[in-house]
Amino acid sequence: MSKDSTRPQGRRDQRRPGTPARAAATTTRTRTSTPTHAPAPATTPTPTALRRRHHHRPTPHEQFAERLLAVLSGRRPVHWMLGHTIGEAYEQLVQLAPRTPLRTRGTLPVVRTCGGFHPRPGVVEAFASIAAGEQVRAMAFRLEQGRDLRWRCAAVELGGTPAAACAPA
Repeated sequence: MSKDSTRPQGRRDQRRPGTPARAAATTTRTRTSTPTHAPAPATTPTPTALRRRHHHRPTPHEQFAERLLAVLSGRRPVHWMLGHTIGEAYEQLVQLAPRTPLRTRGTLPVVRTCGGFHPRPGVVEAFASIAAGEQVRAMAFRLEQGRDLRWRCAAVELGGTPAAACAPA
């Protein structure tokens, strides 16, 4: 048990919020002509450190691939995509989602690769491969940018079969 009841157990830092860390931090510094400390040795950053430093911001088609995967694997309801679709894309999702075509037993499906092609400004034709264990499925979708600059899904296909063809008769 901690000796000081105001600190969380296991905390060794004696400072309190709002107090300076050390007395040296509060002193004023004077300008000198020579450095007061030796420069740090030059080291090359590791690949892991470089990846952490340059965080990848997902593109709209990568974000939509994740969203579509969540709906088509049954992790999210179809109405979650209501404000993110235009035209017949929502109807395509309504037809596909009850069968949860990307749901698997055991391993959760993940977006393995995702890419896109810009046929014209404001339009992205995208593809994604969805992997779950040994199984890999294909998904294609079209995004269109509205006047409000928001991207919305306009069409969805799974495994080369359009959603309309998958609808029960």
